Amino acid sequence: MTRYGTTRRALWLLGAGLALAAPGRAAAQEAPARTWAFTPPRDTFSPEAVLDLRDLNEKTAGESGFVSRSADGNDFVLGNGKPARFWAVNDAAFEKDLARHAPTGELLAGIDQKERDRLWRQVAAMKKEGIYVTWSPYWAGPARVKPAMGVLDSGGNGNWGLLFFDKKLQDAYKGWLKQVLAETNPYTRLPLARDGALAIIQIQNEDSLLFYTAQGIKGAARAELRRQFGRFVLTKYGSFDKARQAWGGAAPSPDQDAPDDFARGEAALMIAWELSQHRFGEGFQKRCSDQMQFLAETMHRFNRMIGDYLRKDLGCKQLVNAGNWRTADNVVMLDAERWSYSANELMAVNRYFDGAHEGRFNGWAIVNGDTFTDPSVLLRPRELPVALKQVEGFPMMVTESSWVPPLSHQSEGPMLVAAYQSLSGVDAFYWFATSEEDWRQPGSANGFLPSEGKWVCATPMLLGQWPAAALMYRLGYVARGKPVVREERSLEDLWQRRMPIIAEDAGYDVNRDKDSLSKLSNVKNGVNPLAYLVGPVTVKYGGNPARSMAADLRPYVDEAKKTVRSITGEIEMDYGRGLCTLNAPRAQGVTGFLKKVGTFTLADLTIASGNEYATVLAVSMDERPLKTSRRVLVQVGTIQRPTGWQTRPAKVGAQDGQEVVSFGKAPWQIVKGDVTVTIRNPGLKAAVILDANGMPLGRAALEATRDGATLTFPPEALYVVLE
Repeated sequence: MTRYGTTRRALWLLGAGLALAAPGRAAAQEAPARTWAFTPPRDTFSPEAVLDLRDLNEKTAGESGFVSRSADGNDFVLGNGKPARFWAVNDAAFEKDLARHAPTGELLAGIDQKERDRLWRQVAAMKKEGIYVTWSPYWAGPARVKPAMGVLDSGGNGNWGLLFFDKKLQDAYKGWLKQVLAETNPYTRLPLARDGALAIIQIQNEDSLLFYTAQGIKGAARAELRRQFGRFVLTKYGSFDKARQAWGGAAPSPDQDAPDDFARGEAALMIAWELSQHRFGEGFQKRCSDQMQFLAETMHRFNRMIGDYLRKDLGCKQLVNAGNWRTADNVVMLDAERWSYSANELMAVNRYFDGAHEGRFNGWAIVNGDTFTDPSVLLRPRELPVALKQVEGFPMMVTESSWVPPLSHQSEGPMLVAAYQSLSGVDAFYWFATSEEDWRQPGSANGFLPSEGKWVCATPMLLGQWPAAALMYRLGYVARGKPVVREERSLEDLWQRRMPIIAEDAGYDVNRDKDSLSKLSNVKNGVNPLAYLVGPVTVKYGGNPARSMAADLRPYVDEAKKTVRSITGEIEMDYGRGLCTLNAPRAQGVTGFLKKVGTFTLADLTIASGNEYATVLAVSMDERPLKTSRRVLVQVGTIQRPTGWQTRPAKVGAQDGQEVVSFGKAPWQIVKGDVTVTIRNPGLKAAVILDANGMPLGRAALEATRDGATLTFPPEALYVVLE
């Protein structure tokens, strides 16, 4: 495996519910006779490797100072002010987070010294390779923090939401940070707080008071949250009587919470679902809006407090991201969630592309008897993980993502991410996840259960498709577009849960769905959600909704033909047939169901393929346009499955899908490429086949044409370099 990126996220996150389930269609299985076995040699990181992108990194991460934000706040720059583009991966070598393994025995203040040492060693190792690290120290889900340690008892709900309002847990969390960040790392001889190789600190992972887990807060923890809401109410209204009057006597139903206990200073709480609704009367909605404001401000206040602690108490110069989660209703609540992150410097989200997957261990493993759907994002473009509304003045990161097995349409992912990430200006995309030192072959999800792993990316159709994609992203081969939507939202709109003019939720279209909230919405004319594929979509919080604007999308979006063209003219998606073409001067290619068209004519390439599904990408290796480049990488991906993989048609709920008859074994079997590429560059005379580690293997057939050459791509290869 070659070194494609300059940042790794120091966290292993494994669990049910990480992927967003969505309907899809079953895909035809390729015949076994059309596959080749993927059995690469162990990567020795030889200096002769053609695809090693190490030279794009600094000699040492942080050598010019800390990663910071650009002048407008929207992007990353290195310590010397140069723009930075990160191709990122979640590294499972950092396999334990503080919340899960920090407390030692019953001591809340203690941490696992071995795990701290592991982190220190990993940062030191990455630093030497010019790789920056993102550290996310807390995940409420598997936390071993218990009420016996002195934190609030949440009535069996675990630690969900507690970090935002439990002072004892907050104080302990600060202590954990201090022990990890302020003490000297023996492998670098300086504390992480002063080490520029640690670029980003993410305060917590996948928790929110606006998600459904918050409505499970019970016991002493709920009583404390009710008291804090009570203090908010008194501050806002001056008395509980005035609040009761403003609310028209509205209160949660008995099955949601106990009645208000104003004598104890407690105000009752609606469940998260209720905040996503707009029902009953004005008073009821006023109470919901007050609770929404209270919860968002509680998270914002906590995020600001931790940011101040890192800066002022520990002397950290790293960029800080508050979190990365979703809400009970992303249409009317996600902007409030993101506003709570604005207390720090970065925005983030965890967002995967997935199909439906049902089975006993479906949260983390694939076993016989599982049923699944096998969609392609090319047919469901609104689910593209980088189709994001970006907050003005803040870099945007996707801190976990992948095309999740058992999907077979994975080779599209790296090309689409690199292209649309470049177009929109999303600043970092973290592939989830790898713990391997080399390629991952099919194997058990946990080392014991007979199964195939689900949360993996060091595979031929994901990691194997990174070289060309990472190269074109990091060198800026695909043009960034001008914003096509710029929304301004008042904070009152966030508390009222009014509809935005555009949302990320793939099931929501403001043009069709606005009537349900028309009385409470400022929306007059919604924006087609395909705008995310046209160019950047941005939002400003605390602004004037009347100043929101959207470009005329009609020249770019043809809903009758089901096509979307980028505002730059370089990317076009045909979501009716499941195809996407990239046509930039230094990077060109196509991905999707290629056999439906067969031949694709681009500016400097003609690509012909007989594959039902494939990805073909050509990028300049010397930063010249393809038509004059002296070295061009041609990369092909198809479909991978374990040896012996078998499925049969099955229903997944009401959808057509597949049942796993055999999850198979190593090695990967890859559908052979049926691809020819004609490049209009007369200077290219030879074609060198590379193995999976980028090492030269021999020559491929290259036929001269009048103005270039035609390459018959080797059917059992991933890479060929034309020179």
